[in-house]
Amino acid sequence: MLNFNIRGENLEVTPAIREHIEGKIEKIDRYFSEEIQATANVNLKVYHDKHTKVEVTIPMKNLTLRAEERNADMYAAVDLIVDKLERQIRKYKTKVNRKFREREGVATYFATVDAPDAPVVSPDEEEYNIVRTKQFDLKPMDHEEAVLQMNMLGHSFFIFTDAESNGTNIVYKRKDGKYGLIETN
Repeated sequence: MLNFNIRGENLEVTPAIREHIEGKIEKIDRYFSEEIQATANVNLKVYHDKHTKVEVTIPMKNLTLRAEERNADMYAAVDLIVDKLERQIRKYKTKVNRKFREREGVATYFATVDAPDAPVVSPDEEEYNIVRTKQFDLKPMDHEEAVLQMNMLGHSFFIFTDAESNGTNIVYKRKDGKYGLIETN
């Protein structure tokens, strides 16, 4: 069963909005052979230009589904989000079924559902071939120095050892041009 945590920023989440979101997102239940025990975290945000951004994150045991969409019509954004989530599930299901077919229990996590308009994905498109491997020592530094190093190298992320906590951290460049920090435990 999917539980919902729906939050609105600059927007009141009315019962009609809640019902529409829950009704649409619950459709992904059909892709699973067992009832889903997860919480769908939905964040709705309205910008000054009246565009709505809808973000959905559904963390599960073996898979985390995440999609976001920005649209002038919030209801259309929710519909597009559901399409993205379904594509992610189909892609993951194909990968699991192909890779772990011999392991009982893993492939049966998903129900057998064929979407009528599902794109046919060739096995070549699904391969994740590692074409290069790098090894390097992590230098202790703070996050500001890590961002500078990342920018000097022209990369979109940079892994480093935090000088204070001695933990392995990652800085990355976000789509909006700002920076993010991932801290490990």
